[in-house]
Amino acid sequence: MTAREVVIPDIGDAENVEVIELCVGPGDSVEVDGALIVIESDKASMEVPSPFAGTVAEIRVELGDVVDSGHVVAVLEVTREASGERTREEAVPQPSAPAEAAPSQPTPSVAPQPPPPPVQLDGAADGAGVYAGPAVRRLARELGVALSDVRGSGPRGRILKDDVKGFVKSAMAGGATPASAALPAIPAIDFSKFGPVEEVPLTRIRNRGARNLHRNWLNVVHVTQHDEADVTDLDGFRRSLGDQAKARGVKLTLLPFIVKACAENLGAFPRFCASLNPAVDGLILKHYRHIGFAVDTDDGLIVPVLRDVDSKGVWALAAEIAELSELARNGRLAPDHLSGGCFTVSSLGRQGGTGFTPIVNAPEVAILGVGRLDTKPRWNGAAFEPRAMLPLSLSYDHRALNGVEGGNFVVALTRLLGDIRRLVL
Repeated sequence: MTAREVVIPDIGDAENVEVIELCVGPGDSVEVDGALIVIESDKASMEVPSPFAGTVAEIRVELGDVVDSGHVVAVLEVTREASGERTREEAVPQPSAPAEAAPSQPTPSVAPQPPPPPVQLDGAADGAGVYAGPAVRRLARELGVALSDVRGSGPRGRILKDDVKGFVKSAMAGGATPASAALPAIPAIDFSKFGPVEEVPLTRIRNRGARNLHRNWLNVVHVTQHDEADVTDLDGFRRSLGDQAKARGVKLTLLPFIVKACAENLGAFPRFCASLNPAVDGLILKHYRHIGFAVDTDDGLIVPVLRDVDSKGVWALAAEIAELSELARNGRLAPDHLSGGCFTVSSLGRQGGTGFTPIVNAPEVAILGVGRLDTKPRWNGAAFEPRAMLPLSLSYDHRALNGVEGGNFVVALTRLLGDIRRLVL
């Protein structure tokens, strides 16, 4: 048998993930794709599978370790390899060969000119004109920092992650910050003076979610429009499919119909399927319809993404919603399950009220909140009759969309939900 190292595969834009579970130990046998460890990012938990079948010779991580892509997880005595597996050499960039292997070149008599300094744009509060890489810009957005206020310490004034973190530490310590970036702090209170208390730490997912919601609330110009959709016929049709749903092993709720209607509506209103560019002077229109849906878990709210909703039927969407919801509750979502969304649906189901204000999941520009289905009397022209009414709350970024567009979107959506046959037109 051959000893092989297993490394953490590409985990997308997640960084510094934590090891929260060891699934095997030295001497244990594993099969191809068997779980070795479980890691948790700020968004979800995920398993690291074995690309080999064999026996665990060594585990090189411990509970609580912070790791990243390419980190060695274990050493296995391999009996069988999966097709397309990645070795440590393939996963981690290796140093290049020494420069002396190349033929020597004559030294030019004229010294090379230094590259020109980057052009700085005045008043770029969003950091569009400063010298910083994508990872630094993402960190600044997450922390609510305007890059134009940060002094870079890198080459040619480039802003590094440490510069952003140092700026935040200085602000928290009472250092000088621009008035526009300062927020009044909530005073600390000793609640134990009033009675027994207990402090419970937030999970990593809840903590990250709180920071993301705070960032989105501060940066997005929120407007929310409320309406009701008469889904009497739709709900009756859904109930009539009960036997077919049971035969398929699928729980058919209103949610797959709602996301399907949203996908259709996004085709008619493409500005809702867009993102503002970093300079906030243009829209990036997305020619795909990936829709996220909120799932309540013990660790916090998680938003898996349904891909290409416009090309899938309701049965397929219902099965995929059930699968992703189960993975979310068990902490087994992969990074691909959580990225790429262009619109979000947050349904409160039976717990929902008559309306709420969902917070836009930036860089998306709109989110639909769905309340509790309720039976209400509606005038049909001759008498009142009971109708199943579904509260809808559409929040959107007023920088990208205006009130007329929001109103038209909601009206069109209520028509689709009121007569689901329109989806086939």
